[in-house]
Amino acid sequence: IMFLNTLTPKFYVALTGTSSLISGLILIFEWWYFRKYGTSFIEQVSVSHLRPLLGGVDNSSPNSSSSSSNGDADSSRQSVSECKVWRNPLNLFRGAEYNRYTWVTGREPLTYYDMNLSAQDHQTFFTCDSDHLRPADAIMQKAWRERNPQARITAAHEALDLEDLARLIYTHYSIRYFLCATAYILLAEEEATTIVEAEKLFKQALKIGESCYRRSQQLQHHGAQYEAQHRRDTNVLVYIKRRLAMCSRKLGRTREAVKMMRDLMKEFPLLSMFNIHENLLESLLELQNYADVQAVLAKYDGTSTSHLSLGGFVCVCRFSPEAASRRGLSTAEMNAVEAIHRAVEFNPHVPKYLLEMKSLILPPEHILKRGDSEAIAYTFFHLQHWKRVEGALNLLHCTWEGTFRMIPYPLEKGHLFYPYPVCTETADRELLPMFHEVSVYPKKELPFFILFTAGLCSFTAMLALLTHQFPELMGVFAKAFLSTLFAPLNFIMEKVESILPSSLWHQLTRI
Repeated sequence: IMFLNTLTPKFYVALTGTSSLISGLILIFEWWYFRKYGTSFIEQVSVSHLRPLLGGVDNSSPNSSSSSSNGDADSSRQSVSECKVWRNPLNLFRGAEYNRYTWVTGREPLTYYDMNLSAQDHQTFFTCDSDHLRPADAIMQKAWRERNPQARITAAHEALDLEDLARLIYTHYSIRYFLCATAYILLAEEEATTIVEAEKLFKQALKIGESCYRRSQQLQHHGAQYEAQHRRDTNVLVYIKRRLAMCSRKLGRTREAVKMMRDLMKEFPLLSMFNIHENLLESLLELQNYADVQAVLAKYDGTSTSHLSLGGFVCVCRFSPEAASRRGLSTAEMNAVEAIHRAVEFNPHVPKYLLEMKSLILPPEHILKRGDSEAIAYTFFHLQHWKRVEGALNLLHCTWEGTFRMIPYPLEKGHLFYPYPVCTETADRELLPMFHEVSVYPKKELPFFILFTAGLCSFTAMLALLTHQFPELMGVFAKAFLSTLFAPLNFIMEKVESILPSSLWHQLTRI
């Protein structure tokens, strides 16, 4: 009590101010760690280091530990497979579209990770082991590995210069060793500043690609080398025809684009890796040919946002919440609601983009199934079709949030699909540019220690301010509080003094 009486108001100000500063620093660090790694640092340390010390891990059963490690390995492998990224079948042209965005805004719409994945795709599709036998292909093999866009374009021009030189020197038979369709592909993708220019370059690439394809088709059974060349030439030809169809679609020749895509799917039915049916779906929706849309969906039914969300909306017209509340939902509207629930559970990021509650950016060249990147790509190309179907967005606005009431929580299991993967946020942050705020599902709740330190920092800061403004009054309150806090201890000490002999108590206090 004598010690408490000697404390001055300055001591209380210093105490509360120091406590507020320390708790504030802890709060800032916890918030930064949570934003970067998605978990609390204090909780992670306590689980990783303190729990084993307190006996939280049972090491008595080696079999159980080995089985748990195997389970962790299986879950990690499942997590990796769930977060596999896919080539965006509707990806834009770099020179004519992505670069235009950069010129206007000064922002880079593509990340290094996304472009690196595209470089790997190009090497897989457009190169083979025998490229070193043909000078132009050898140049392009190096060009696809270049990180600098200007270096790739320069290499493509070098490959075409070899072709022009060969036409002056060699015979028609020898010129074929210098023809290079992939050089035109690279220039159409990255150098052409308009879709018209890109289409002209792709048409030049088509003539060479068809010639190379016919030649390699005749020789494909002569050995592994010729088979690899034929596989490469097939990929090149399919890529060129698909991009030409996309050029026709972008230039307003939608019926021509649909015919080109249908012919391409008939000619190469086994090349599903290009997902040409996605391009066909978008073009059919532009033509409002909903019967063919349903037929394509039925044939290529799979797990993608467009498959799940478009199926039930083509029959919805003039939906009104007031009319639906009076008469109830029709069969078509019930089917549409079911399609909404399926689509939202598969990809919960889509509705906010379709309802324009979240800003849209250019889609990346690769997407993550069920991720924010897939939602952006889908909305970028399909929002206009949703607006055209009168009543579809009204129905989506009224029903999409009901999906989350049907999904079990916590998300150990899904309702209509397998549980939502936990790795989508990390993969989407790699695919999407820094200026875009990545949509996260499910929303992470703030850890307890962030809330605790925030409350502690606020409380001690308030105490420091009050003590500084009203030192005498707060000193009285502090002494009263501490006296009340130590009252049980004083009571126990008095009882001990009354029970023990005075001589013994004197000896104990001396010790």
